[in-house]
Amino acid sequence: MSHFSTVKTELRDRSALLEALRDLGHQPSEGERPVRGYRGQTVLADLAIASEQGGDLGFRWNAEVGSYELVTDLDLWKQPVPVERFLAQLTQRYALRSILAASEQEGFQVSEQRQALDGSIELVVTRWDG
Repeated sequence: MSHFSTVKTELRDRSALLEALRDLGHQPSEGERPVRGYRGQTVLADLAIASEQGGDLGFRWNAEVGSYELVTDLDLWKQPVPVERFLAQLTQRYALRSILAASEQEGFQVSEQRQALDGSIELVVTRWDG
C-alpha cells in the first residue's frame, strides 16, 4: 500500500521552482530521482529533496495540467512547517522569482526589495529608456 500523496500546484516554470526551493534552503536534485517514503517505498519525480529521516520531497511534471505537483509521504513530513505553510512559502518565492525573471527580460532592474513583518515582499523596479 502506497503512502505517497500528490498535491497539485500552479508551479509551471522549472527554473523559478528550483530558485524558490533554493531560497527556502533546499538543495533539489534534478532529473528523474526516487522519492523515499514509508518502509523504503519510492516513487519517481523530476526534482527531489532528500531528507535524512526519510520522507523525501519530490516535484513531478504533470503534462495533463501543465504544472508540477508535490509528491511526498505526508505521514513522514519532517519539514519545520506544515505542508500548507511550506507550499504557501514556496509559492511566494516562486512568484518572486517569476516576477524578477520577467522584469529582467523587459529590461527592468530591481532598485528596492523589502520584506514586511507580515511576510509580504515589495519590489521596486526601474528601467531607463534612452
